[in-house]
Amino acid sequence: MYLIKTPEGQQAFKERHADLSQRLRSAFLLFDGNRSLAQVLDATAALGIGKDDILGLVEKGWLEEKAQATESSAAKAESLTAVSAMVPAELDAQSVVRRYQKAYPMAATITGGLGLKGFRLNLAVEAAMGYAQLVELAPRIREAVGDKAYAPLHKALFEAEAT
Repeated sequence: MYLIKTPEGQQAFKERHADLSQRLRSAFLLFDGNRSLAQVLDATAALGIGKDDILGLVEKGWLEEKAQATESSAAKAESLTAVSAMVPAELDAQSVVRRYQKAYPMAATITGGLGLKGFRLNLAVEAAMGYAQLVELAPRIREAVGDKAYAPLHKALFEAEAT
């Protein structure tokens, strides 16, 4: 089995998450998709790293199988293509700012209402630093809350503004 780091795992590594001890950090660094699980376990045997430790990282979503990563990358690319088709072609800078300022509180409220189920999505919305990042999250929000709850956000992000 070949494992690679997920974006969530890389973030946990960068933030020095408490669940990622120093010995696990050493093993985590070795997962690049080119080394098998057995090779990493052999390399970190002196540190006392076991298969259960690594499977714990997989369960947390910090590591994933290499095959799954390529499938999710293809799905993300397809999703971004669909989203970019929804964005109006001619948006000036002021319009983009207004849309973001109108849509951001809506998105935060919608995802905040999901509770623990939408915790990661809510964090992603709160981390969105502009219109483009919020647009990238739109399909995930729609999937999580359904079309009816998503409709006002869609209108704020994509429909023409009343002048």
